[in-house]
Amino acid sequence: MKQVKWGVLGTARIARNAVIPAMQEADNCALYAVAGRKPEKAEQFRQEFGFEKAYGSYEELLADPQVEAVYIPLPNALHAPWVIRALEAGKHVLCEKPLAINEAEALRMFDAAEKNGVHLMEAFAYLHSPFMDAVKGEIDSGAIGDIVYMDSAFINRKCPPDDFRFFRNSYGGSVYDLGCYSISMIQWMLGREPARVQAVARMSDQGIDLLTSGILTFDTGAEATFDCAMLLDTGRFDRFRIHGTEGEITSAIRFNQAGEISYTLSRKGVSETKTVFAPNNYRLEVEQLGRCITDGESPRVSKAFSLSVARTIDRVLAEIGY
Repeated sequence: MKQVKWGVLGTARIARNAVIPAMQEADNCALYAVAGRKPEKAEQFRQEFGFEKAYGSYEELLADPQVEAVYIPLPNALHAPWVIRALEAGKHVLCEKPLAINEAEALRMFDAAEKNGVHLMEAFAYLHSPFMDAVKGEIDSGAIGDIVYMDSAFINRKCPPDDFRFFRNSYGGSVYDLGCYSISMIQWMLGREPARVQAVARMSDQGIDLLTSGILTFDTGAEATFDCAMLLDTGRFDRFRIHGTEGEITSAIRFNQAGEISYTLSRKGVSETKTVFAPNNYRLEVEQLGRCITDGESPRVSKAFSLSVARTIDRVLAEIGY
């Protein structure tokens, strides 16, 4: 199996705790280079995870001709500039969600990918899960009839006061950080973007939304609601419910959960719990982009889908005055 040489642009927590360990597991991934703003931090990552090279600047990593693909876990405000620089350097890019701060920015990023003949994929790792395929398969098979209502929530812990998610100039807030999961899941399951968007929020003194609730209305007549918040002292909870004319599907799934995951399918007064085994979602997304590079696959999280989600997020943010 051909190995793709990856570089990691940044030493963020999600890179350390989730994505780099998954890259170590990926069959077609070679951990080649890591870059950090502090050379000593990059060197620490090199030694800890087995990268071949460590760079003290992002520019140095992008200038290395051996790097084929780049994973970018930087704060939201830095996605577009560094994604575009990586694409212009001829690197394929996997960028953390949300890909961009708005649709216009995402369009510039995809334009750069197309001009340079490389792939760009938004890192919605959970969308690579067999669990998501199983639930989507139930819907597409007509198991619960036509979708009438869907609800999704992602409620997480409060951010530390110095976390970038807490500040407006770094495009923090619950919609960008958490709501993008629920919005993307609703649109993935319903296969379209909403015709109408309504939303309300509680804003912080720093100008970011601590809690947002929204209603999405679709041209099929379906309605969907979502809740996202950074409010809890401990823990988190994620959920979804999909109600159709013939039944419903419910689950208390954690986004990006691995292992055995269950959902309940209820119809005609009978409930059945089904269990799906899901490998590490982060590993799956790295392997999938690797196959796009080596085998000609198309990114599972497509340009069209990312732009669709970005448009909805733009509309939600406009509704809440962000």
